[in-house]
Amino acid sequence: MNLNLKAARQNTYDAIVIGSGISGGWAARELTQKGLRTLVLERGRPVEHVTDYPTTMSNPWEMAHRGRLPLDLLEKSPVAAKANYVFNEYSGHFFVKDHEHPYTQVKPFDWIRGYQVGGKSLIWSRWTQRWAGFNFEDNARDGFGVDWPIRYADLAPWYSYVEKFAGVSGNRDGLETLPDGEFLPAFEMNCLEKHFKSVVDKKFPDRHFIMSRTANLSKAQKVHLDLGRSDCQARSWCARGCPYGAYFSSNSATLPAAARTGRLTLRPFSVVQSVLYDEQKGRATGVRVIDTNTKETSEYFARVIFVNAATLNSTLLLLNSTSRRFPNGLGNDSGALGHYLMDHNYRGRVAGVYEGKEFDQKYYYGRRPTGTYVPRFRNVLNDKQKDFVRGYAYACGGGRDSWGRGICMEGFGAEFKEELTKPGVWTFGMTAMGEMLPRFENHVRLNPAKKDEWGMPTLDIDCQWSENEDKMTLDAIRQAQEMMEAAGIRVTSAFDNHQAPGLAIHEMGTCRMGKDPKTSVLNGWNQMHAVKNVFVTDGSSMASSACQNPSLTYMALTARAADYAVKEMKKQNL
Repeated sequence: MNLNLKAARQNTYDAIVIGSGISGGWAARELTQKGLRTLVLERGRPVEHVTDYPTTMSNPWEMAHRGRLPLDLLEKSPVAAKANYVFNEYSGHFFVKDHEHPYTQVKPFDWIRGYQVGGKSLIWSRWTQRWAGFNFEDNARDGFGVDWPIRYADLAPWYSYVEKFAGVSGNRDGLETLPDGEFLPAFEMNCLEKHFKSVVDKKFPDRHFIMSRTANLSKAQKVHLDLGRSDCQARSWCARGCPYGAYFSSNSATLPAAARTGRLTLRPFSVVQSVLYDEQKGRATGVRVIDTNTKETSEYFARVIFVNAATLNSTLLLLNSTSRRFPNGLGNDSGALGHYLMDHNYRGRVAGVYEGKEFDQKYYYGRRPTGTYVPRFRNVLNDKQKDFVRGYAYACGGGRDSWGRGICMEGFGAEFKEELTKPGVWTFGMTAMGEMLPRFENHVRLNPAKKDEWGMPTLDIDCQWSENEDKMTLDAIRQAQEMMEAAGIRVTSAFDNHQAPGLAIHEMGTCRMGKDPKTSVLNGWNQMHAVKNVFVTDGSSMASSACQNPSLTYMALTARAADYAVKEMKKQNL
């Protein structure tokens, strides 16, 4: 046998990071800045900050289809097309084409994916709420899911750490239900939102209406300026890629910071087929990679491996990493790998028109890149519900109808166009953002009979809402109506849209943390119980979902785990 030892040496690093999205970018930054030669493997194409944002300065009339995608493209991506607020002519190139990346919906589940350097950090909503203390305790309290192996106090300093670097705007609201963070100045509410806040403060003392905390630089600090990032220009074209670096993404922040160390190697077009496990050493030694263009395989080696391919791809990879020691997937002694899939419940929608006339002469310049927010008030503090456990928040927003309302208006000619030059009525909307319980039967499994273009087994996704989410949705709709009507907003629509799980694009679980190796895959450091040099710090590690947007928590977990991993390496424990 001829061993190419030179190739093995050339392909050996201190650390390997699988995935370059929000959590993978953070792993790359932390590991390289702590001295580790780090290889980042990304299955998608390269995307250079600024250079590869082709539509970022384009006006609607400059687009061939005025921002819409042609029907033939929509038909090829029926799942992605459901995310039509971002899957359009401006940012559709940051999403996968569904027909090129098949999976099986045993029950309806809309899996939205972005395969490129930066992953979905290029198209995320940027809302960044911390978890509250009770979010880490709910599982133990009500018995759904396993107890978290960490508490808020363990993560609080890491929330602060990542907030300062990412750049999060918001107010210090002093709420127990939504802890304050390290904030840049908040964006401002408009007049209708201020009116709504005054009503909620007066008539609903258990509820709070606040500006959303968002990863947009309202006032860039030195740490941001040093990377070439600058203040948000209030264009609200974030999902096209921001040439100002004003919103946080791997491409504008963590990956450039990692590259500056000189210790980063970034390899796109690299599908990781499996994590290699040495049974005699009892540790992972590296990964096997398929080149997406040539289909050739190669192997890379490292002392520590961070799995950050996003929830379902991370779990697919781990399930596909089998050996005599782990016949059911790497680290899967508990059988929990692939189970307890969660998403957020965004089914409840309420909208209305403000009846008052006092704001008719109010106008605002620019397009604020964020909205307003009502933190969870159900089943916290003194609120106890009989019909459901956990709770929900609301994403809210007030504004005036613009010329776009002409799509639904009757008329034509000069009078019609003249009418559209006038500001429309003031409107207000609320979307419920509910927690989904972790349940064993919501799971994914490999389908070896149905492989993708690179010979990888595809996923079967079997997931559905429970009665708890149904009852939560009904309550959220009723409470939104009550608050809006109290504020003089005539409700014009209030409904459950019955969307399937997945479309919130907050898939979580399937490789959960826990105290007991018999019921979980990871420990409190996002480290595999059974394979100590493998860390999983993306959404798959979550033991519950809370109802806050999750990305900030992924960032904090990743930074914390990387710090721990490097310290353990220095102690020769890894």
